Amino acid sequence: MSLAIVLSRAQVGVEAPAVTVECHLANGLPALTLVGLPEGAVRESKDRVRSAILNSGFQFPARRITLNLAPADLPKDGGRFDLAIALGLLAASAQLPAFALQDVECLGELALSGGIRPIQGVLPAALAARAQGHTLIVPAANAEEACLASGLRVIAVTDLRQLVAHFNGQTPIAPYVSSGLLHVSKPYPDLSEVQGQTAAKRALLVAAAGAHNLLFSGPPGTGKTLLASRLPGLLPPLDEHEALEVAAIQSVASQSPLTSWPLRPFRQPHHSASGAALVGGGSRPQPGEITLAHHGVLFLDELPEFDRKVLEVLREPLESGHIVIARARDRVSFTARFQLVAAMNPCPCGYLGEPSGRCRCSTDQILRYRNKLSGPLLDRIDLHLTVARETTSLNPGTQTGDDTASAAGLVAQARHRQQKRQGCANAFLDMPGLRKHCPLSTDDEAWLETACERLTLSLRAAHRLLKVARTLADLEQVDAIARHHLAEALQYRPASN
Repeated sequence: MSLAIVLSRAQVGVEAPAVTVECHLANGLPALTLVGLPEGAVRESKDRVRSAILNSGFQFPARRITLNLAPADLPKDGGRFDLAIALGLLAASAQLPAFALQDVECLGELALSGGIRPIQGVLPAALAARAQGHTLIVPAANAEEACLASGLRVIAVTDLRQLVAHFNGQTPIAPYVSSGLLHVSKPYPDLSEVQGQTAAKRALLVAAAGAHNLLFSGPPGTGKTLLASRLPGLLPPLDEHEALEVAAIQSVASQSPLTSWPLRPFRQPHHSASGAALVGGGSRPQPGEITLAHHGVLFLDELPEFDRKVLEVLREPLESGHIVIARARDRVSFTARFQLVAAMNPCPCGYLGEPSGRCRCSTDQILRYRNKLSGPLLDRIDLHLTVARETTSLNPGTQTGDDTASAAGLVAQARHRQQKRQGCANAFLDMPGLRKHCPLSTDDEAWLETACERLTLSLRAAHRLLKVARTLADLEQVDAIARHHLAEALQYRPASN
């Protein structure tokens, strides 16, 4: 048979669209034509495939070869199609049975020796292959990652000769079985290691219970970074669907998902990061820090030191939970449902308000420093807390406060109430949900409106304040939002300038 068809997968963002590799051998002078919108690395695959086939002991067809990667309008890049192209050539030249390639998808880059090298973005392809009920052939180094898609039949191979022997029935390869080490998770840092800071721990508990964004402000050395790093341990464990979403993003970003499965991500980009680094981008769009923090925590330390234009790009994903990267030929959507925790100093030197009087910043310097943060961005941060300096104590025995396990139990109870009542965390309530699940008495509503007017809060800030009050009620396991819940929520919301 002079025509063979092999199935493979491309990579577009965190999606893995199907690609059909069609190989046709015709009479004429030996030549090879590759069509289907291939990028540079794909065009070079013909040379890798030729050497791999010859060095594996097979015959490279001395005929007029046409290779088509369908669909033709989908850009193809990387070396992930090498294995599918090689199998298509061998099947078209009758060196392996073409029927053996039915319901099989292949991924892998070929070495000149015939070895099969690992590729990035295997997990999205594995999830797509599982949805189609296909068997997935991957490099041995990617097999453990592919097994994260439970129920998928995975064939792990190390070289082309081994795979052809499998298809020819000479040496069948058993489906790969996971080593079982994927579900061994590392412990999170414990909250009890934070000395003092009772108010900050309370704010951290509220933020975890309702998935609220949080801003710590205070002088250096007060534990802002320490507190932020404890937040992932307070959040409920990821379910399988969420864990696979996180792992698929890490796979596309060339970060092994096996080392952190199934933990919530904690991302801490440096304040010199560009807008593209934060939200994603590039000529071939790649996920940025906000997508890598999906279902986890994005911690921005020294918040005013970030470029203002960089921070402004956070406004849309903080509201919608996704970001769209548009390019001339591509339009890729990345999920970005993260929880923002930020930290900042009260002034450029950091010591404003210290009893020692160390601060020498002028009023203009302080205003310029704080004006780096726009009102719309601050409106999207639900909890604002000033972290004061604690009494210095170097004795480890003076550790105080709840540990992570007990605090996480309270968070789990509150989240369970929210899921049962509305199907999402309080921070993600839309307007109809806010009206339905956050009712106030007439007196409390009038009291809240008066307070918002005095603090000159925007309507968005008022709505977020109401969501925080709903979370405070859930932590107390009560259905109705009371006046003291509103009063505590107001403490976390500074007046607008």
